[in-house]
Amino acid sequence: MTQRSGLALAVLSLLTEEPMHPYRVQQLVRERGKDDVVNVGQRSQLYKTIDRLARDGLIVEHTTERETARPERTLYAVTDAGRETAEEWTREMLAAPRPEFPEFVVGLAHLPQLTPADAAAAVEIRLGTLRRRLAGARASHDAVAGLLPRVVLVELEYTIAMLEAETSWVAALVDDVRSGRLTWNREELLRLAAARGGTAPPDRP
Repeated sequence: MTQRSGLALAVLSLLTEEPMHPYRVQQLVRERGKDDVVNVGQRSQLYKTIDRLARDGLIVEHTTERETARPERTLYAVTDAGRETAEEWTREMLAAPRPEFPEFVVGLAHLPQLTPADAAAAVEIRLGTLRRRLAGARASHDAVAGLLPRVVLVELEYTIAMLEAETSWVAALVDDVRSGRLTWNREELLRLAAARGGTAPPDRP
């Protein structure tokens, strides 16, 4: 079985429209705003994914084309197995949550590594970034809402909803730390961990 990935699904999905070369795949992902959910920034990774799909019989070389002053390009087409795989992966991605380990949650799990003031300052930086991303996502949605069918915008709707939720929660966290409603003392936590027989975080150098 081919390893499932967002990039592999994007390739299969685009090739169900028509045969195309890797550069066109990358171009369409960006033109349609899907690069917010699929990483096509590294051309080498895209080619590795295409090679893997071809090796496993999900896509095949269709033809080659040459444009003036450009090297020859190979166009790929999806196979019946590729179409079936794209459908199966889409169902699985929609239906079955997979364990993910986002770095922000890891950082929250280790807040005591910082003082409350340091933690609040770091989270405030994140809050500013979230607000900018939220404003950008809303602007992108408003620019095309009514012009495109909603089915091609649902992932943007989801992104906006997640950004709204995270922005609200992070803002509340900053407020709680700044006000003292959430605070901690590293030395006290070390003593508590030792008293309970747990593994305490290492002392700072």
